Amino acid sequence: MQSLPRLSTKFALISFLLVCLTYVVNAMDRSVFPVLLPAVAKEYSFPLATGGLLATLFTLGLGIAGIPGGFLFDRLSRRAVAALGIVIYSVCTILTCVSIGFYDMAAYRVVSGVGEALQNVAIFTIAGTYFLSNRTLALGVLNVAYGAGSFIGPRWGSALMIESGNWHVPMYVFGVVGLIGAAIVMLLVSRRFSEQTGVVALRDSVEESHIPARLLNCNTVLLALVSVGAGLANFGYVGLYPTFLRTALHFSAQDAAAAASMYGVGALMGIPVGYLADRINQKALHLFALVMLGTVAYAIFNLATSFAAQEWLAFGEGMAASAILYVNGYSLMQRSVRASMVGRASGLYICCYYTAAAVSGYCFASLKVVFDNWGTAALVLMSGQLVIAFILMSFFDTTRIANRPKAAAAPLAKGDAEAV
Repeated sequence: MQSLPRLSTKFALISFLLVCLTYVVNAMDRSVFPVLLPAVAKEYSFPLATGGLLATLFTLGLGIAGIPGGFLFDRLSRRAVAALGIVIYSVCTILTCVSIGFYDMAAYRVVSGVGEALQNVAIFTIAGTYFLSNRTLALGVLNVAYGAGSFIGPRWGSALMIESGNWHVPMYVFGVVGLIGAAIVMLLVSRRFSEQTGVVALRDSVEESHIPARLLNCNTVLLALVSVGAGLANFGYVGLYPTFLRTALHFSAQDAAAAASMYGVGALMGIPVGYLADRINQKALHLFALVMLGTVAYAIFNLATSFAAQEWLAFGEGMAASAILYVNGYSLMQRSVRASMVGRASGLYICCYYTAAAVSGYCFASLKVVFDNWGTAALVLMSGQLVIAFILMSFFDTTRIANRPKAAAAPLAKGDAEAV
């Protein structure tokens, strides 16, 4: 791919903002189905485990497409494939409304995940390569966009369903909004932003001999395994949290949606977390987040019963799982390989994270049935296995990752900071 001249700060910011807006739509699309799930399950007579599987099954598509997507973006236009991904998941969102039963609905959910994977790898690779010297901050900004969508999606989706009396309406609306977003990417995002390779020269100026010359190395394997634990814990919560609030704590549909939306507010902490992560030991930050996530998950399903407590804990879940673990893990995965492998590393990360997440809803629901208790199921699926993730992460070697650009990259680092 031919190296392109960099944009001015103003136009880089505009392109990045447009990309972020499309990720808001992505998050809205992801977060609305769990809120609609009680209505969907009632219409189709789905048992709890089946509903839990449908709530998180889209992540199987994310996992399947992760690694191939990473290789694809190393060779083809990131902008075009990102737009294609948006079209795929938007169309599948619409098709979900005409499902006959479990199997075709499950197929639409899985294929929608494939589309989300293509967009995810594309935009995170774009941000990670364009804003190299402030990579984690840039990824944190993307995560803020995800948080905004996660906040808007449940509330808007619930309001549309209540107003219309039909769960199909929010799915149709979100699908159409997504198609508009795909057109915006193709028409308004500059190729000088999305296809930038000139920053690779900056990375090449930083000595890379200490980084393994292969995609699968000790650090990337450890991060992949840790991401499996994070995916299970996070999406077990995401997929069934509204159902737990409705059935166990007897929250109204509006209150359940409001509490669930606080996860998105926690994800908004991606910017300060990203800024901090670019300046401190990222391994220590990751270990802290694993402890935080395990503690919050236990409290949600075992201790808190009031609306206010659930709001604050949902905020903590979003901060620990999304703003810290997801963003910091993504950044560390990119820093654990050489510059030429960043796209493939991104694909590996989401493959492991989302493949595990695909079965998290089913596992959580099944454990709840076995123990007949939400709290015990959460302890086993979430808090317990995060202890294993903590032990694995303790072996991560910070001397074998890319150094942050310093003096040699000062002019670009300044421009990156201004643009972000």
